[in-house]
Amino acid sequence: MTTVRDLMSTDVAIVAPGLTLRAALELFATRHIGGAPVMAGSRVVGVVSLSDISSFEASTPGVPGAEPDRPEWELEPPEEWREGDEAPGAFFTDLWPDAGADVLERFDQTGSPEWDLLGEHTVGEVMTGRVVTVNPETSVQAAARLMTTRQIHRLLVLEQGKLVGLLSSMDVVRAVADARV
Repeated sequence: MTTVRDLMSTDVAIVAPGLTLRAALELFATRHIGGAPVMAGSRVVGVVSLSDISSFEASTPGVPGAEPDRPEWELEPPEEWREGDEAPGAFFTDLWPDAGADVLERFDQTGSPEWDLLGEHTVGEVMTGRVVTVNPETSVQAAARLMTTRQIHRLLVLEQGKLVGLLSSMDVVRAVADARV
């Protein structure tokens, strides 16, 4: 009987709950993985996947873009401004004491936290806290059945409460393709 130990990956990428979503995505891309266990110290506290991050991104309102085309408004012609008069926009800057050139610069910097949703939020905010685990001696058939029933793509492999590996749906598919199962 083929067990989880025979197929599991032992070089497991782990992430911390405080890691930004952008950093997690960069890790996933460089390691060619779709998710990772979330650990606080030596304790597993969750799992984060590409699905978790994309669900978060999809449920969050987008950043404001350009104004949509609006019907023409009939406006009064602006008053003529003369050198020495108070600037027309001074009224607004008086209400907003920290306004200035830096406000315009902030709007131009779309990589700032106001615009970088993935850099502003953390793994801990989107991770799945209910972790599904198996032990290394579980049969691959039982593990595959569990993944199918729970509709998940990875199982954390714990031995005496310690993370020792990860079994992904891709590990099972590879084993089937290689006729190891």
